[in-house]
Amino acid sequence: MTPPPPAAPTSSVPDADAGDTVGVLGAGSIGVAFAVLFARAGMRVRVWDAFPEVFERAAADLGDRLALLDRHGMLGGAPASVAARVTFHADLADALDGAALVQECAPERVDLKRELFARVLESAPADAVLASSSSALTPSTIAGLPTGAMPTPSTVATAEATPTTAGAVGELARRLIVGHPGNPPYLLPVIEVVPSPATDPDVVDRASALYRRAGLRPVLVRREVEGFLFNRLQGAVLREAYALVRDGVASVEDIDEVVRSGLGRRWAFIGPFETVDLNTRGGVESHAAKMGPAYERMGAERGQHDPWTPELVAEVAAQRREALPLDEWDARVRWRDETLLRVTAALPG
Repeated sequence: MTPPPPAAPTSSVPDADAGDTVGVLGAGSIGVAFAVLFARAGMRVRVWDAFPEVFERAAADLGDRLALLDRHGMLGGAPASVAARVTFHADLADALDGAALVQECAPERVDLKRELFARVLESAPADAVLASSSSALTPSTIAGLPTGAMPTPSTVATAEATPTTAGAVGELARRLIVGHPGNPPYLLPVIEVVPSPATDPDVVDRASALYRRAGLRPVLVRREVEGFLFNRLQGAVLREAYALVRDGVASVEDIDEVVRSGLGRRWAFIGPFETVDLNTRGGVESHAAKMGPAYERMGAERGQHDPWTPELVAEVAAQRREALPLDEWDARVRWRDETLLRVTAALPG
C-alpha cells in the first residue's frame, strides 16, 4: 500500500511513561540537544558532565533551544515547565539514579567511552539501556570485543585491555547499543539503533520503544559498519563533492546549489530509492536498466566496483513494490509534486 507522507514536526510528542528517566552523560551540544528532546517528551532528564563548571552554559543553551521551539509552536508546554524536568549532577551515580536509558554523549574517543561505561556499570540500574551517541564507533569496539564477536568466554577473555574486568566487558556488550541521532535530534527525528551481535535483543526493543516515546523514528542498523547509515550516505556525497572541486568540474557554491535547489528538496521528504522509483515510469527496475551502466562507469572513475547486479536490483524493487504497488505510482508522483510545491513555497528566495 502507499506509504503515508512523512509527518511534519508537531507541537508535541507522545506522552512519556511516568517512570521514564534518562541519564545524559555529557553537557556539550549533543547532550543538551538530547536533554531538550527527552524533556519535551515529558521525561525526567538527569545530566552529568566530567566538568561541572559547564552546567551554567548548558542550562543557558537548554533555555535558548526551548524558547526557539516554543516560538515555533513545537514545544507543547511552557519553556520553564519543560526546563524543570532537566537537572544537572556533578556526581555520576546521582545522574544515573532511576535511569531507564543512559545516553552517553562523551567525546569521540574510545578510551574515554570505555572508562565512562565502566563507571556506569557500577551505578546504573541493572535494567537500564546503555546507549552511546557515537557517530562512527561500533558497540563492539566500545565494549572492547573483537568486532562482530559474540560474548563467549574466549572472546571476553581476549577482549582488548579496558578498565573493566572480563565479566564487565561481557555485561557491557550485552546491554550496549549505539543510538546515533541526527543533529539536532529535537528537529531531525531519525535515530540509528546499532546493536552488536552480543547485544541482548530485548535491549534493542526497549531502546527503540523509548526513543519512539520521545518522538524519534528508530532505524535498525543490522550489521556493525563504521559510520552506520547516516555518515556513510553523507560521506558518499561529500567524497564526490570534494572530488568534483578537485577535478575542476564545479565550484563549492555550485555543488551546494545542486543539493539546495535539487537533490535536497526531494530528499527533504523522500529518500534516494523512492526518488529514483518515482523518476521513471516502471519504477526502480526501469531506472536501474536505463541508468545503472552510467552509474557503474561513474563509480569506476573513482576506483569503485559496486555494480547493481540483477539480484540486488530485484531485492530493492521488491521492497519498493511492497511499499508502493505500481498501480499507485501515478498518485504518488502527484503527491511528490504537490509536496515539492509546498516545500518550495516555504523556502526563502
